[in-house]
Amino acid sequence: MTDTVHDFTVKKPNGEEVSLEAYKGKPMVIVNTATKCGLSGQFRELERLHQTYGEDGLAVLGFPCNQFMKQEPVSDEEMTETCEINFGVTFPLFAKIKVNGEEAHPLYKHLKNAEKGLLSSEIKWNFTKFLVDGDGNVVKRYSPQTSPKKMEEDIQKYL
Repeated sequence: MTDTVHDFTVKKPNGEEVSLEAYKGKPMVIVNTATKCGLSGQFRELERLHQTYGEDGLAVLGFPCNQFMKQEPVSDEEMTETCEINFGVTFPLFAKIKVNGEEAHPLYKHLKNAEKGLLSSEIKWNFTKFLVDGDGNVVKRYSPQTSPKKMEEDIQKYL
């Protein structure tokens, strides 16, 4: 049984595999994203967290998902470029994944099991955010509507 986020491997947009063990000792914000979502303004807020707390150890990790009204319809390469150009994103964005259903990525199955949502464990929409401590434990889940700015006090506890 997987115990922490560090036990998972994810893929970069180019298909290269990355072990989340590389983030041991760093708190993480893990978020499912979509460039065509009405909440896409949060990319800028997430980037601000990355810029403000990155040197202190925070890692912001974005996982594009096309499961919600097909709001991430482009290729991984186009998505990465769009995020860089339109939102100034420099934090890591990984290959598109599924966050719900039988084909949900194992990382997201773990996140949802560790911190259930208000009515169920399923991800309700793009920009659901999870805060993970430096040991890889999921410590809090935030709704899509929660501004990343409102996460700062919690993030600071884990730096």
